[in-house]
Amino acid sequence: MFRNLDSFRWGLMEGFACRAEKGTASVKCRSVRTEANDTADVKEGRDMERRTETLALPNQQTVDYPSFKLVLVGDGGTGKTTFVKRHLTGEFEKKYEPTIGVEVHPLDFFTNCGKIRFYCWDTAGQEKFGGLRDGYYIHGQCAIIMFDVTARLTYKNVPTWHRDLCRVCESIPIVLCGNKVDVKNRQVKAKQVTFHRKKNLQYYEISAKSNYNFEKPFLYLARKLAGDPNLHFVESPALAPPEVQIDLAAQQQHEAELAAAAAQPLPDDDDDVFD
Repeated sequence: MFRNLDSFRWGLMEGFACRAEKGTASVKCRSVRTEANDTADVKEGRDMERRTETLALPNQQTVDYPSFKLVLVGDGGTGKTTFVKRHLTGEFEKKYEPTIGVEVHPLDFFTNCGKIRFYCWDTAGQEKFGGLRDGYYIHGQCAIIMFDVTARLTYKNVPTWHRDLCRVCESIPIVLCGNKVDVKNRQVKAKQVTFHRKKNLQYYEISAKSNYNFEKPFLYLARKLAGDPNLHFVESPALAPPEVQIDLAAQQQHEAELAAAAAQPLPDDDDDVFD
């Protein structure tokens, strides 16, 4: 059905020791640990992953196309779950309900080389719901770190999310996303976003509410995982109409601000940009 599927699949599998993963529906995994035992180490995480892998789902089957574990992290309320559900259902979540532990969602994309699936591990952003946070990262093959451009603290916490992620998942492609760029009273300006430049990460400004740049993080990760900069999507996700519109002039302004920010020298400390 999709041309070059075999070469695409095996090329990816050889490069990343990718195995076909199981599951066709979303899975919710909740921590059963006590508050006094709140800090998760990697050993506990491995135990957690083994437990989550045993969750049986109806119509469970092995997929015959490349699949990768994508870890989605960031503070609570930054729009991670809304971002994922925009792809899954085309819906925009207007009411914030914090993720408890982790939710795992299969996200499918169709490329010029065949179908690819990201198993997106949408992790809790609030500490009290974090559960075995490090354990959710184990075997992660790519990641998205999300912050909210209308809330400075969510950007200030990006280095912590990055450090914790890289402690478990070394040398994986990571995308930094600044969400809610459709909001007028932006608190984190493009020139203030410098962390990605220091850590050699890809950065995109997105809006789950307007569908702005929705596919770019996934396309970047797919290209990195495939080792093919020319890979492209041949079908667009069936997204619902945007809740708000970002007009062409605003998009051009975003791009100009990002280009100007990239040309500026890096500050010694990210905290300096908010002084």
